[in-house]
Amino acid sequence: MELFPNGWWPYLAGGLLVGTGVGGIFLVTGLRAGASSVLTTTWSWLSRCDYFQRPVFRDARTWRLVFSLGLVAGAAAYAVLFGRDEDFLTEVAPWRLLVGGALVGFGTRLSRGCTSGHGICGISAGSRPSMLAVAVFMGVAVLTAQAVRAMGITP
Repeated sequence: MELFPNGWWPYLAGGLLVGTGVGGIFLVTGLRAGASSVLTTTWSWLSRCDYFQRPVFRDARTWRLVFSLGLVAGAAAYAVLFGRDEDFLTEVAPWRLLVGGALVGFGTRLSRGCTSGHGICGISAGSRPSMLAVAVFMGVAVLTAQAVRAMGITP
């Protein structure tokens, strides 16, 4: 199996785009871009529960929504511009996607951030908790992939 089946340049370009975007958001706004609080801040619009009405959620909800819409719009633009909509198809069973999503959501809340927040923003800021979180994320991912492979499980 080839390490970079499409060559190395798409990965370099993607990394530079992500780094530029995250760095730009930080330089312009002073905010660390991450997607894990989008659901909580969205609930601040929908629920009158005191927990969701805290200033930490209300103050960030607009920029986090715009950030999330930009992620979706970027993926849609990629599919339209490059005719690569097949890149967004999967053979993974829906129940596995649901279970995986629930586990990722639980881990995100447990670690107080997502892989992008810790891995891109946290590590670049020299955050020790982010470095630990990424080490745990990666370790669990490697162990899980090896276990799934050893059991012969396919999508």
